[in-house]
Amino acid sequence: MDELSAVFTRRGDAWHPSVLSRGPWDPRAQHGGAPCGLFAHVAEQAMGEPGWQLGRLTVELVRPVPVSPLRTELVKQASRATARLSIDLFDGSTLVARAHALMLRQQAMQLPEDVPGWTPDRLLPLPADCGEKLRIPGLPEGVSFYSSAVETRLAQGDPSQPGGGAAWFRLVVPFVEGMPTSPAMRAIAAADFGNGLSWVLPARRFVFANADLSLHLHRQPVGEWIGLQSQTQADASGAGLTLSRLFDEQGSIGVAVQTLVLRERS
Repeated sequence: MDELSAVFTRRGDAWHPSVLSRGPWDPRAQHGGAPCGLFAHVAEQAMGEPGWQLGRLTVELVRPVPVSPLRTELVKQASRATARLSIDLFDGSTLVARAHALMLRQQAMQLPEDVPGWTPDRLLPLPADCGEKLRIPGLPEGVSFYSSAVETRLAQGDPSQPGGGAAWFRLVVPFVEGMPTSPAMRAIAAADFGNGLSWVLPARRFVFANADLSLHLHRQPVGEWIGLQSQTQADASGAGLTLSRLFDEQGSIGVAVQTLVLRERS
């Protein structure tokens, strides 16, 4: 595989990440969006038939996920309306991440027009009206998930200053070589950027990595662009929390929460 052609390729039972999976803290470790998108792909493929959509995906990043071959193990429990999947990600025999997915069977409905929230608010400006790339201070340059696999456009806020902000994200390479990238994969890959988008501690002095990510979708996103509107809270105990609202160009699609581990750099 060309190292810049996709984030992952599958060879037999192994998932091989490319350099496009790299994260900001260590070139040997993946960005959280890479394994999260892989988990969404594995969950959707495990359903084996159309008509299911991802309602929730919670990912626990047990330890740094290496840029090296990985394997997954899956357990599925399904009913007529829902399916629950537990997916473990291994580096050799070492568990590096775990996901819990809730899949919902789709059922077309005609909702009353006066249902609260029927007309969702939108994230503005839209990507076509945003000209500036998102630049998170203190993150290294070079080939990585953040700088090479994803196109970004700043929508709200000043990323050079601490505080909340909003931006649009679009994957520019296939996630899994030879496979289509689903709407849910796009959503959770973008959702992992929330803590960087809304940083409150300078990256040169602090690490603010997320130990988990929980995505809830009330609607499948439409189109390639996923918008995040994010806010981070930090505590002197070394814990933090990022809450992100997710959008496509038509309106809101869900929310995501990240638990942060805050550490001073040595």
